[in-house]
Amino acid sequence: MLKILLVDDEALERKAIGKMITKGMEGVEVIGEAPNGRKAVELAIERKPDIIFMDIKMPGMDGVQAVKEIRKLAPEIKFIMVSAFNTFEYAKEVMQQGVKEYILKPSRKQDILEALGRVAAEIYEERKQKEEQQILRENLNRAVTIAQKEWVSSLIINQVQDITFEEWGQLLGVEITTGYIMLFSLQPKDSKEINTTGKQNWYTWLKNALHLVVKKQEIMIGPLIESQVPVLFLWRKSDEKLLFKSLSQNVIEHILALFQKESFQVDLRIGVGHPYHRAYELNKSYHEAVMALNQLMKTQNQKYLIGVKQADTEENSTFASKILEMEKKLMEAVRQGNVNKVLFLFDSFITKHQSNKSIEASFVKKSFDELFILLSRMLHDLGVYVERTPEVNQSEDISVLLDTGKARLVSIVQAVQQWRTNHAKGMLQKAKDYIESNYADSITLESVAEYVELSPFYFSKLFKDRFGMTFIDYLTEIRIKEAKAQMDDPAKSLKEICYSIGYKDPNYFSRVFKKLTGTSPTEYRKAVIKK
Repeated sequence: MLKILLVDDEALERKAIGKMITKGMEGVEVIGEAPNGRKAVELAIERKPDIIFMDIKMPGMDGVQAVKEIRKLAPEIKFIMVSAFNTFEYAKEVMQQGVKEYILKPSRKQDILEALGRVAAEIYEERKQKEEQQILRENLNRAVTIAQKEWVSSLIINQVQDITFEEWGQLLGVEITTGYIMLFSLQPKDSKEINTTGKQNWYTWLKNALHLVVKKQEIMIGPLIESQVPVLFLWRKSDEKLLFKSLSQNVIEHILALFQKESFQVDLRIGVGHPYHRAYELNKSYHEAVMALNQLMKTQNQKYLIGVKQADTEENSTFASKILEMEKKLMEAVRQGNVNKVLFLFDSFITKHQSNKSIEASFVKKSFDELFILLSRMLHDLGVYVERTPEVNQSEDISVLLDTGKARLVSIVQAVQQWRTNHAKGMLQKAKDYIESNYADSITLESVAEYVELSPFYFSKLFKDRFGMTFIDYLTEIRIKEAKAQMDDPAKSLKEICYSIGYKDPNYFSRVFKKLTGTSPTEYRKAVIKK
């Protein structure tokens, strides 16, 4: 059905054209009339017609100006101009706006229907082409997705010699230099088996989450095999200066944060292989991810592990795992602004490196670089700005690394302490005030974090540190408190109260209310009325 808008300052003219159209052609509908150009612009935006019959000479905004305004806002709308003036200048001006049909008043029914038929045929042809292009895009995307799955599958069994990073870069339109594998694995809780539907739902979620989180890398998501999904991360040349560990850890932390918000009754573990510069070596990265995942199976709380090189020993694998755990504890102590704990953990960090006689000072230096990049990213997410201290030189003396690292850490912790004293409390109070003022809206952790200019991940942590409860628990508490207050008014139904405090489902509201108060909204209201 084609929607038509009639614009003419003469009501009888609009009625006459409308009657000719509806009786003379099938598949059309007159959806509105406008007496001038200004009203035509309003109706065009509001009702989105396919075709507008537009008179040229009208009081106020004329037809030519109205066409210009509408085309700025809705360039897909077609126009048939109607005028009592048979002058070249009028025709020329509307043709410059892309208008192809021009009818003279008084309009003959045949002229109107023929013009309408030509414009309708043009619209149908454009729709057909759009549908064909959409189908082509969908088929192409499906083919690319299948090809990517196949390529990831083939690298797992070490059969990727037929294509190089350079060739994939040409297909993706960016220069690819490096790749590595992350292996995502679902682990059942309480020895319960994960059913096929649950796995497929998680797989769909993972694909969406990865595309949401990953910004600086190209990714190829492999097939779901059993409960595992290999994902190939391709490194662009422009990002070569970024360190692998900090980049991958950033992705993992965001994925895990999103995963915690979901209701999957499973655990998520992530093994990561090392980056390689040649496509045929990606098989090594996959096996490193598998080894890391196997190592994670032996632990209870650790969610991810960046694997060690295949050539490394099991002793070094355990060493890398312990270093990673110490890094996490150290970063948490920095975030808390606990200088004594930071210095203690840093000494332990150094001692652990010194205890491994097989590593060189250059390795320690690289480990330091990774640590301070992770700290830098954390500080950026918190909104803490620390004056840069001199970089550690390529020294062979670990004592120099120790002294310089301590000095850098102390300056960072002091900045965090100052920030927590002067800014964090203010930001969190600002967030609290925002929640109390907007609890009735569909506010989320992300929207409140954006309001106070913090990353959602660290806003969540800081909020719980400051107020002793999570963001969602606090929001729920505020909403239920308001619901209780409104229940004093017998004129308000429970459904009205539910919607007024930000819930869209009365059944869900009832469950939340009972969980928090121990009684249902109906029972609570009866008790209030009795008093």
